[in-house]
Amino acid sequence: MLKFVTVSRQPPHRRAAETRRQDFDEIYDPFQDAEAGSQASRCSQCGVPFCQSGCPIDNNIPDWLRLAAEGRLKDAYEVSAATSTMPEICGRICPQDRLCEGSCVIEQSGHGTVTIGAVEQYITETAFKEGWVREVRPAREREESVGIIGSGPAGLTAAEKLRERGYKVTVYDRADRPGGLLTYGIPGFKLEKPIVMRRVERLERGGVKFETGCDVGGSVKFSDIRARHDAILIATGVYQARDLSVPGVGSDGVVPALDYLTASNRIGFGDKVADFDSGKLNAAGKHVVVIGGGDTAMDCVRTAIRQDALSVSCVYRRDRMNMPGSAREVANAEEEGITFEWLSSPLAVLSEGNDVSGLKVQRMRLGAPGPDGRQGIEAIDGATGTLKAGLVIKALGFEPEDLPTLFGLPELKVSRWGTIRVNPSTYETNEPGVYAAGDIMRGASLVVWGIHDGLKAAEGIHAQLSARATPAQKTRSHEEAVA
Repeated sequence: MLKFVTVSRQPPHRRAAETRRQDFDEIYDPFQDAEAGSQASRCSQCGVPFCQSGCPIDNNIPDWLRLAAEGRLKDAYEVSAATSTMPEICGRICPQDRLCEGSCVIEQSGHGTVTIGAVEQYITETAFKEGWVREVRPAREREESVGIIGSGPAGLTAAEKLRERGYKVTVYDRADRPGGLLTYGIPGFKLEKPIVMRRVERLERGGVKFETGCDVGGSVKFSDIRARHDAILIATGVYQARDLSVPGVGSDGVVPALDYLTASNRIGFGDKVADFDSGKLNAAGKHVVVIGGGDTAMDCVRTAIRQDALSVSCVYRRDRMNMPGSAREVANAEEEGITFEWLSSPLAVLSEGNDVSGLKVQRMRLGAPGPDGRQGIEAIDGATGTLKAGLVIKALGFEPEDLPTLFGLPELKVSRWGTIRVNPSTYETNEPGVYAAGDIMRGASLVVWGIHDGLKAAEGIHAQLSARATPAQKTRSHEEAVA
């Protein structure tokens, strides 16, 4: 260990931009054994591990880095898996530059952060290859059942942890495949879909039931689902796109980001997608403009370039330093040929007939900081521009659906933003036996925060159902634990 002085930071090899923009394969080559061990050995094993405190799920990062450096990979996997239900996914898609790696002590000292995410991915991929990833097998079966609505990171995490404790778990999802945004929202060049399906299949083999195509609040009543189970976890995520309020936004060729990404991911699965075939959700041969500055916007621009768009631009109202998306993703996008229109805000969608032909933008400048310390923006008088566009993608973020109305729960308490209110200790809502986790509870956020919430919600559900268990059940549970 402590080799950060003599061993330089070396991230995984990244495929050349001209090569990777031709396909949807992941752009980073995985670490080989020697690379992973060498990079893990750079950890300073500091007394106060800021990398761990910078991780939402409190991963024991220095411990599994040390074990990986020593070649004790099975032990490293056990430590990693003790706090995360999907470390190989977080290793791929977490914005480490804003979390663990950004908090690394040696990064602050100028030696370059440890490549934590790449080593995390390497450890778990090795575990799958070697057969160290065990099936979900509870020590005993319980009588209680839990229904989980939504199969994104929060729902899958809670399902795993509750099944490990022996609960009968059924996951309901309106889509035709589980995984939520992991499946349909994140492109394959960041997360190849067999990686997600492998986790789903492991849960299925462990006894978790999935009911896909189940539109709770639509064709299926929430009350019917609630009646089947002893507890319910709402983990639906937030899918309602924020809209753009400018003239011409209703023109053909203006589409929501999630519709666009879902169509692309379905094509990757080999599905037939009518709107893709018709060109509505296909960037091929078009000038594409994406409006937004988050990771979803980066996913859209990088997808469009792979669909053979004529040009791809990203319009964001602030500058590069104030962009909410991952700096790593911005750099990847620039390498792949995307143009960024910083300090630009949409004024109007231009059209020929009813077809999009361009986007008029207002040039902006940063103003004085607001109460939150973030600089405001203000328009520069007379400074406008026009971008050619045959496809405009709105990537302005997501908001919750009106679940109290949708689920027929008018008393369900929500915040002023529409997210579900929960007890922060138990994740239970004001409706007894109904819990919430993930984006529907905290607002659109990171996958790792969904995992965090799924872990906490599973703990809250288990605590309540255990407290309700009969004396005979408690005695049997104690005897089996002792045995």
